[in-house]
Amino acid sequence: MNPAPPAPATGARPVRLINYVAYGSNDVLGAGSMAVISGWVLIFYTQFCGLSAGQAATIFAVARVLDAFASPLIGYISDHFGATWLGRKFGRRRFFILAAIPLLPSFALMWLPGQSFWYYLVSYVLFELVYAMEIIPFETLAAEMSSDYKTKAKFAGSRILFGQVSAILAGFLPMWLITALGRDSADTFFYMGMIFAVLFMATAAFLYFFSWERHMPGAAALEVQAAPGGGGVGSAFKALYRNLFSTMRIRAFRLHLGMYLGGYISQDIFNAAFTFFVIFALAGSTAIASGLLGTMYIVQFVAVIIAINLALRASPSLAYQIAATCFGAGVLVLLAFWNGGVTAASWLLWVPIALAGLGRGALNYIPWATYNYMADVDEIVTGQRREGSFAGVMTFVRKATQAAAVAGVGFIMQAGGFVSGAPVQSAGAIHTIALLLGIGTIGTLAFGIIVSTRFRLTPRTHDILMREIEHLRGGARVPTSPEHRAVVEDLSGWRYEQLWGKNPVAQTAAS
Repeated sequence: MNPAPPAPATGARPVRLINYVAYGSNDVLGAGSMAVISGWVLIFYTQFCGLSAGQAATIFAVARVLDAFASPLIGYISDHFGATWLGRKFGRRRFFILAAIPLLPSFALMWLPGQSFWYYLVSYVLFELVYAMEIIPFETLAAEMSSDYKTKAKFAGSRILFGQVSAILAGFLPMWLITALGRDSADTFFYMGMIFAVLFMATAAFLYFFSWERHMPGAAALEVQAAPGGGGVGSAFKALYRNLFSTMRIRAFRLHLGMYLGGYISQDIFNAAFTFFVIFALAGSTAIASGLLGTMYIVQFVAVIIAINLALRASPSLAYQIAATCFGAGVLVLLAFWNGGVTAASWLLWVPIALAGLGRGALNYIPWATYNYMADVDEIVTGQRREGSFAGVMTFVRKATQAAAVAGVGFIMQAGGFVSGAPVQSAGAIHTIALLLGIGTIGTLAFGIIVSTRFRLTPRTHDILMREIEHLRGGARVPTSPEHRAVVEDLSGWRYEQLWGKNPVAQTAAS
């Protein structure tokens, strides 16, 4: 099979069902690996590998420091890679997806039992770098393949649906493997890692063959002008971080990040603490925790379908607020049941699991649906397309906050008296886990809800934004109407007279 040819210059190539499926399937890597890591890696490190909760948290912290350089750099390079021979032949984004395929088995190496702290540190860092190499270019492709609001929303929906399927697998697979291999077998996680690594390679190849990149006016000139390397490594990194932080000067993107962090950090904290909560607070087991997580992910799958329709027809911010409230209610009911003496064997646990799953599914979809429009808002400010820079920021923020959440859970648990490998924990340790589950999850959800009240990107305002972009591209200098002025100024955070390159953000992006 030959790679998909470059898109025509008009960017009007039709998007077919197989393109939606290929794009969405790659979130088996994006969401699947994150679901496995956030749900199981602390248990694996502390209960099967002999690491303390503090050592496990240190692995996350070190990986994030390195990723602070790697993820934005990959996004920056992919924005400018079209000027190279490899970029012209394979695509400035898609080249990195192709190159990452043979490296994805590094995920299985993370889960090899009986190794040292340094082995787990190096293997985790290796996978994180490969993950960034593949995911950052992938996250640009929805904006590359279409500029239509509904098409981008369908790309996001396909992505999140596949992500939820992989999360279901991440929830149930340990239970199935425990049944086959025995309750105390650390090989459970290694086999899980191998299965996911094969899936990652297959979906990345599928994406490569059924995706494309569109040519943007002026893109070639930008690539040649700003290709890294002209001023040495130091100059390249300086330009990279100027460009990176300039994305934060786009108002809609700042608000989007706030919603994203509120929705995702809350889930990271919940996932990291939930398995420990089931085992030690609710007198359950790893298999029971696996079954509960898998069931929650099934409910999330249904919730994504509901959220796709709601976000397409109404305000994403309203859908976000409903979802966050539902997730928070599930957490409160779970803690209330525990306080009332309910154990993991009770059917009552399905009530908070269902509530939390309904909220989490929508929270997974909404930020990624709105993310696909951030490059459009940036374009009216800078007159350029910087999908790679935004993808670099998103991936770095996602991995950094997930690591901070999981590492924070590890450090706080250790400070609260948690003993790695112990079959029973003290009352103080159990209460620490419960507080993490409650305060950590609900506090971050509340932050996201507050931010969402100021986010006003909707199908209608996006249509106005795209009309004003074409209006400015045609040489206009004044808005088509006062209403349109108000909309684009609210989304961009800049006065209309400063748009289309007449601002410091555009100057930074072009440097």
